[in-house]
Amino acid sequence: MKLISWNVNGLRACMGKGFEDFFRAEDADILALQETKLQEGQIDFAPEGYHCYWNYAVKKGYSGTAVFTKKEPLSVFYGMGGDEEFEQEGRVITLDMGEFYFVTVYTPNAQRELTRLEYRCRWEDAFRAYLMKLDAEKPVVVCGDMNVAHEEIDLKNARSNRGNAGFTDEEREKMTALLSAGFADTFREVYPEKAAYTWWSYMFKAREKDVGWRIDYFLVSRRFMERVDDALIYKEIMGSDHCPVGLVLK
Repeated sequence: MKLISWNVNGLRACMGKGFEDFFRAEDADILALQETKLQEGQIDFAPEGYHCYWNYAVKKGYSGTAVFTKKEPLSVFYGMGGDEEFEQEGRVITLDMGEFYFVTVYTPNAQRELTRLEYRCRWEDAFRAYLMKLDAEKPVVVCGDMNVAHEEIDLKNARSNRGNAGFTDEEREKMTALLSAGFADTFREVYPEKAAYTWWSYMFKAREKDVGWRIDYFLVSRRFMERVDDALIYKEIMGSDHCPVGLVLK
């Protein structure tokens, strides 16, 4: 079973940069997107053989998530079912796939000058509580742009980025708390010493020089790691400032 996640940084723009070719070539069982930047009716994409689910932000051209799955889920849930403050930006979709919950997430960015750090930290607490509730019922697979490089190995220039959005102590501690709550970072479990990135700035030829950050993840319930066969980073796939990431299950 192959699962893929990709922050497309605007699906309409990504469509013009080979998205459909990648979608068809990979033939994933489930493919999740973040930052679709869409409202309902703004795109005509309903791939044959897939069930399609969209969570749109209230604000136009902002945030948003989507999931395409070959197998029809038992149920689908949008958001975290909690504080209305956290439900406006289309950031979470959950599919009950029978043997596990599949969750895609687009974690809020702390923004320059960390103007949203306090909001983000509260959001993260709510999201962790939500995942733990799901995990109490059955294993969880959660993927998406989690907007944090957890350890120094997860970004090229750790020292100069210390305290910047995506590499603050607060954000890193929230990821540590999530993993400590019973989740595993699949790529780091499979490749403990490998430095590999999933996002590159559009400036300074960062992608060409591979000066990047690993901020896109597949996490699984710790007890589900035995099902993980491989963790993938599609570094060569263009179309966004992020590349897709994948998970292969036994």
